[in-house]
Amino acid sequence: MLEQKYISGDSSVNIAASVETAVSAGKLPSGSLLPPVRALAAHLAVSPATVASAYRLLRDRGVVVADGRRGTRVRPAPPLSVPRAVPLPTGARDLSEGNPDPALLPRLPKVAFAQRLYGEELNDPELLELARERFREDRIPAGSIAVVSGALDGIERVLRENLRPGDRVIVEDPCFTGILDLLTALSLAPVPVAIDDEGMLPAELRRAMRSAAALVVTPRAQNPSGAALSVRRARELRAVLATRADLLVVEDDHAGEVAGAPYVSLIDKQRERWAVVRSVSKALGPDLRVALLASDPQTHARVEGRQTLGIRWVSHILQRLVVAMAADRAPARAGRVYMERRNALLRELQARGIEAHGASGLNVWIPVAEESGTVQALLHAGWAVKAGERYRLASPPAIRVTIATLAPADAARFANDLAAIIAPRLRASGA
Repeated sequence: MLEQKYISGDSSVNIAASVETAVSAGKLPSGSLLPPVRALAAHLAVSPATVASAYRLLRDRGVVVADGRRGTRVRPAPPLSVPRAVPLPTGARDLSEGNPDPALLPRLPKVAFAQRLYGEELNDPELLELARERFREDRIPAGSIAVVSGALDGIERVLRENLRPGDRVIVEDPCFTGILDLLTALSLAPVPVAIDDEGMLPAELRRAMRSAAALVVTPRAQNPSGAALSVRRARELRAVLATRADLLVVEDDHAGEVAGAPYVSLIDKQRERWAVVRSVSKALGPDLRVALLASDPQTHARVEGRQTLGIRWVSHILQRLVVAMAADRAPARAGRVYMERRNALLRELQARGIEAHGASGLNVWIPVAEESGTVQALLHAGWAVKAGERYRLASPPAIRVTIATLAPADAARFANDLAAIIAPRLRASGA
């Protein structure tokens, strides 16, 4: 087997390190099948137990995934190196990255900062009070609040402090790639639940809950589909969740003020373990790296306790900036603009008979028969979009289009180009 020549060592640690080196160097690309345990053990003249231990280390580090009888493979995005951005063709519009429109972000205010020292309060009192007000407005218990470095940081801390490797976590399908990558890195197994424009399907959630330890859900601006929980759907889902009061429920409100939909929560008084993480990245700017984390008292104590052993606190300079920008009306204006742009694209696609989804947020999810060819054809036409493959677990093919900078005047041109690409394929398939 070709892969064997890149793997060496006489201990589990050394064998695992050689695989990581080969993956980082591109010698073992995504999806590469590693040798069977016994075959590699014979090749390296070590015991099968040593190779099995090395593979366990690699799984725990998120480098490989076990694929049952099909063997062990390098995962799609191993956390060993920062992926290099591929330059776009000259003139191409980037609708792929999920960024907010820089023109709609508020300007950073001039704020006087006092130097902070070790041993002082972890979090800015004004920021905590502001967070409590906002959470209470959305009927989220706000007795325990932590400040974390973005939505994913908050989700990771909650999962680390409540779960153990091998636990199963319910996720939306399609699901944000950051969540899927995080679960793999934590050696947690995703359990997909189908969604529509109103969120998770109750019957699918009931099935998934039988073996799961946690649920990660995005109540609005779901990435990539744009789904937003309706009041009716949330009521149905809470009834399902009531049968498992012990299930950890984590809500990801990454879009916050610019989501374009009201916040509808699945958290109720019976929930034993829960967390809601609300980021300011889409509303105030990704570089602020601030999110507010409301949670049950035990989870809060674990998260803040672990913070004191590592980063200790999120920069008070960033916290004070968020407080100073709290009264800025730019996020509200941005939310309205994003809604106009999203709806404009949905109308143009509908007018051409193209199915699309985007009830909220910065993205529109467009089912297609074939992802790669559609993405390449759109790039040739001057549009960079994301293939849906990395977001999907069991759901059908689609592409994700970020509408943040797509003005309504450009929506028709994009829809025309997409229609010209997919129409011949629809005729060829007889659809």
